[in-house]
Amino acid sequence: MSNNWVEIKIKTTTEAVEAITNILFENGAQGAMIEDPKDFLFQKAHEYDWDYIEEDVFNTDDENVYIKTYISEENDVVTFIESIKIRISELRNFGIDIGAGEIFTDNVNEEDWANNWKKYYKPTKIGDRIVIKPEWEEYCPSEGDLVIHMDPGMAFGTGNHETTSMCIENLEKYVSEKSTVFDIGCGSGILGIVASKLGAKNVVGIDIDEMAVKVANENIQKNNVQDIMTAIVGNMTDKIEEGAKADIVVANIIADIIMKMSGDVRKLLKDDGIFISSGIILAKVDEVLENLKDNGFEVVDVIKKGEWSCVIAK
Repeated sequence: MSNNWVEIKIKTTTEAVEAITNILFENGAQGAMIEDPKDFLFQKAHEYDWDYIEEDVFNTDDENVYIKTYISEENDVVTFIESIKIRISELRNFGIDIGAGEIFTDNVNEEDWANNWKKYYKPTKIGDRIVIKPEWEEYCPSEGDLVIHMDPGMAFGTGNHETTSMCIENLEKYVSEKSTVFDIGCGSGILGIVASKLGAKNVVGIDIDEMAVKVANENIQKNNVQDIMTAIVGNMTDKIEEGAKADIVVANIIADIIMKMSGDVRKLLKDDGIFISSGIILAKVDEVLENLKDNGFEVVDVIKKGEWSCVIAK
């Protein structure tokens, strides 16, 4: 492994976070860290909420969101930057506000790189029972805790992000031992693993990104849920076996993709099935609700945290 890494930092908006992190992964990035002051300021409900984050991240008047990733100098960094620069600027054509859309670079050595990742990730309790534990951290479980061991090689891989935590809280509410769950856009596999630990009998994770699926399958093994869950490469709903039906479909993606696939999700759900969708910025909630109703869904609940919302429909 090279001793030197290039830190790539993108200045953007909350709205563009999911789309830009997807672009990074599609171009070979192994992970992304998101610094969004809006998320942090909203989340500080308790004195201990900042145990997992560095103070200087949120002590700022800067309204911008920064996304960081690290690329080994052994790779063609110039080509990587050129490629993501073009893709990020193209997001404007889809009506996504990317803000400044500027890219900055900095050289870091391997030790700094490792610590830069790790300072962000501490054991985090979400909902009543789920504890997400990075591999290098010690944690002494309380009675009833369901501990998920994660190697956060992917964005939102630790559950700290609001979109992920809202999905987890609702999986806790709806998963039973009879549940079949489809996790669409599974990323690190965290939501499917949570469903497995909550007692679901069968879970399928699907993601368009081969690296995400590789990481998800490693995380599935680490958590000993390989008898319940498998992750596969596919485009949204197209790889799910014909006739297969789920009790719960969970998708933590972006509003535009949720709207694009809601008709297909309707066909994948059993009659009383639940669709948990998140990654929806507040500005797009009404559009998503309209789209779900048009595709035969009844909206059960809309939950909001920070700049994000999660919609429960059946």
